[in-house]
Amino acid sequence: MIYHQLGEIPHKRHTQFRNPEGKLYAEELFGTEGFTGSSSLLYHKIPPTKVTNVQSGKEIEIKPWNEDLLRHHHLLTKDVKAGGDPVNGRQVLLFNDDIQIAVARPTDNMDYFYRNGEHDEILFIHHGEGIMQSQFGRLEFGPGDYIVIPRGTTYQIHFETEDNRMLCVDSTGPVEIPKRYLSHLGQFLEHSPFCERDLRRPVNPLFMNEKAEYVVRIKKQGRFHHYTFDHHPFDVIGWDGYLYPFIFNIKDFEPITGRIHQPPPVHQTFTGTNYVLCSFVPRKFDYHPESIPAPYNHSNVDSDEVLYYVEGEFMSRKGIEESSITIHPGGIPHGPHPGTVEKSIGAEKTEEYAVMIDTFHPLYLTEEARKLDDAKYPYSWLE
Repeated sequence: MIYHQLGEIPHKRHTQFRNPEGKLYAEELFGTEGFTGSSSLLYHKIPPTKVTNVQSGKEIEIKPWNEDLLRHHHLLTKDVKAGGDPVNGRQVLLFNDDIQIAVARPTDNMDYFYRNGEHDEILFIHHGEGIMQSQFGRLEFGPGDYIVIPRGTTYQIHFETEDNRMLCVDSTGPVEIPKRYLSHLGQFLEHSPFCERDLRRPVNPLFMNEKAEYVVRIKKQGRFHHYTFDHHPFDVIGWDGYLYPFIFNIKDFEPITGRIHQPPPVHQTFTGTNYVLCSFVPRKFDYHPESIPAPYNHSNVDSDEVLYYVEGEFMSRKGIEESSITIHPGGIPHGPHPGTVEKSIGAEKTEEYAVMIDTFHPLYLTEEARKLDDAKYPYSWLE
């Protein structure tokens, strides 16, 4: 990520930094990979270790759908039940050891703070607007935003709208920018489809000085843990570093096109452990005089492909609606639906938006996914 600074910090790291009353601020290293990875240094009014109560919370249960059948799936999530807040309203549909993919239609605000202690998160805001506040500051979000949240971040999300919808990814490994987009110093290169100017970083207000009872729910080891503090968890006077939440909007992704059909890696936006995330956005079609814009049939021999359809006309698919999720597992081919190949010839552009996640280990569907499954989808390639 990019170096960022917010609030007040001392000139040197790990040196005395005092408040106007002469008391030392409490320095916290928020870092990865055992002091050798990306990090930020935060300065708290009160030590972040000062907890008044610790309790065990609800166990997190993911029920797998034991279908015992290799087939394509289409999940109709448009009418998934609304409810809950931006954390407890998430319904996990797909998972493996590397990733959990969920949807949510939150209606409530969070009356607690949340910290994911074992996963980085990508929250794709399909519908809705609001504010995410963390110890790093404030981020305002809206439709099309990817909110990338490093594990260990304490945050609250408040929607200011009624019709809200999110696609949520919990990532066991870190969420990163593809290395081929970056120089050896971490600067975005000229060929990258987005750059530093497209990333929105936390802004003020930063410091919260209220005194009351505040509960932080921490997700770790398959359950929630409730930590109670007698001071606001966002009591940070300043921080700097390379590890913090940020936002990138899908409409700021600049598509890469060519004379013939370009493969999905040109749409890659983020990478994680054993998966990639790609953004499909409006783009000019291929300009070879005999090009076929529709994607060719392909077999995913080493990956499962998940597509979340956001908006627009999905030119290679029939029967797909906004918020549909298709899962094309490794081991069997998939491709354009009948008639869509011929229809695409001569077309100049597409107006579709979609989020794709390719995992390199098999995904498992949950009982929540079973409730949304279109059982006819495997036969949708019949004339």
